[in-house]
Amino acid sequence: MALLDLFLNRAIKRGEVTITYPDGSERTFGKPDPELGDVGIKFTDKGAISALARDPAVGAAEMYMADRLQITRGTLIDLLVLFTANNRYEDNTSGLNPTLLMRAGAVLRYKLGRYNSLRRSKRNVEHHYDLSDRLYDLFLDADRQYSCAYFADPANTLEQAQHDKMAHIAAKLAIKPGMRVLDIGCGWGGMAMYLHQKTGAEVLGVTLSEEQIKVARERAAAAGVADKVKFELIDYREVTGTFDRIVSVGMFEHVGQDQYGVFLRKCYELLPRDGVMLLHTVGRANGPGITDKFTDKYIFPGGYTPALSEILVASEPLNWFTADIEQLRLHYAYTLKNWYDRVVANREAVIALYDERFYRMWTWYLAAFYVNFLNGMLVNYQIQFVRDRNAVPITRDYMAEEEKRLRG
Repeated sequence: MALLDLFLNRAIKRGEVTITYPDGSERTFGKPDPELGDVGIKFTDKGAISALARDPAVGAAEMYMADRLQITRGTLIDLLVLFTANNRYEDNTSGLNPTLLMRAGAVLRYKLGRYNSLRRSKRNVEHHYDLSDRLYDLFLDADRQYSCAYFADPANTLEQAQHDKMAHIAAKLAIKPGMRVLDIGCGWGGMAMYLHQKTGAEVLGVTLSEEQIKVARERAAAAGVADKVKFELIDYREVTGTFDRIVSVGMFEHVGQDQYGVFLRKCYELLPRDGVMLLHTVGRANGPGITDKFTDKYIFPGGYTPALSEILVASEPLNWFTADIEQLRLHYAYTLKNWYDRVVANREAVIALYDERFYRMWTWYLAAFYVNFLNGMLVNYQIQFVRDRNAVPITRDYMAEEEKRLRG
């Protein structure tokens, strides 16, 4: 308890956290703050405190999942917002960063088994995306867009923001009638269907998720466009042919650092001379790092959030141009808050699908990512690559004009 008290004394300056220890005693840390409020936490046994102290990167999450760390006042999001608001990325409060020894251990753990072979890539995708369709229906929008939405207004509905995201991306692709488009990591087919509907392009979507491909094909067949919007269960490394445009949304995080050059070169080779690619990915506002242990163990095994520098370094050997880069900051925070609220509202349905422990794991995942976009170093990048400098107009005006048309 002494180590925990020492940490909380140092970490909590704004807002109040009251800890109830296994023996019933209580102690409050921090100072009242109307923006952050106060949160109560109860540890059911001494082992829960020891587990947190022994491995903070995953201990708090696992104790919460086991109901040995209980929130007695406020919500899970209130708790994580309060902690991260006291250690915002832009404030650079290095006193709360892990020690050198802890970082070295985390790096060693992370580097073991990082290579994303074809077999491992498929297994990693199945771990997350082959969960029950019913689970995703409980918190995603009706189109099942499982990536950062685009909130032209933070008050917009999730459905509107996801539609606007597709328009935002389509405008950057500058698709012309008769073009062929490749969608790498096509999910449940929403983006591919949208691009065909709005531009008339023929689209091939590829994924490694058997559950996603099944739904995507059903959607195309139901819409009567299965001859124009096709889906294949295939690794991007095995795609052949030529595509006028390539789009990849929320898939690059699963490629693996050692495969960035392979991924981008493959995209380069699939494009004709006047081809355009739009890469949409979660990213780091800072430099290269590692995936936190909770995410790697429970949510996205083999996944990694790239720094912008890592993407650009991997693209430099290719004879193409980085024509446009946009950093989206709070858009994913708004998206995740919508998802979290919907999961909480459907708590009983999630538990019926899986169990209480899964519900706690899933809400921790969504809440933890939310606060990382709200107060941490996570952002979203949209990067446009062109093989020829004349492939798109020399100003960004065409993007705004096309996006307005698509959204209208």
